Amino acid sequence: MGSLRGLRLVAGSCFRLWERDVFSSLRLTRNSDLKRINGFCTKSQESPKAPSRMYTHGVPLHKPTQWEKKILIWSGRFKKEDDIPETISFEMLDGAKNKVRVKVCYIMIALTVAGCILMIIEGKKAAQRHETLKSLNLAKKARLREEAAMNAKTE
Repeated sequence: MGSLRGLRLVAGSCFRLWERDVFSSLRLTRNSDLKRINGFCTKSQESPKAPSRMYTHGVPLHKPTQWEKKILIWSGRFKKEDDIPETISFEMLDGAKNKVRVKVCYIMIALTVAGCILMIIEGKKAAQRHETLKSLNLAKKARLREEAAMNAKTE
């Protein structure tokens, strides 16, 4: 009985592997749009629909929004908004966004370093005034004890 069950499992796994291979090959032919004629595979003669606005090299064009125009100016690609053409390529827009992203990162790094230096200076000034966390906590606990004693006397 055990060997019959093992034989079924092996046969089932072999069938699943074969089924997966067959369907993956069918999927490839379906995706590549091939037609089978007399045992040979040929590409269909239909041409894909071309976008209406294109460069001569076949790059699709994009009409920039107001925000994208500002990004193009901030990146240094154009000097004025009037210089920006009506349609631009996606590559130009992506490059401008990347430049602006890098500039923003540099600004954030500079602000972080400036904030750290400012906190160091403020911490040293507080240490000179003896305003340490330990002294502040001790003063707070003393104040809370006094309030608790005052509440105990009034009750």
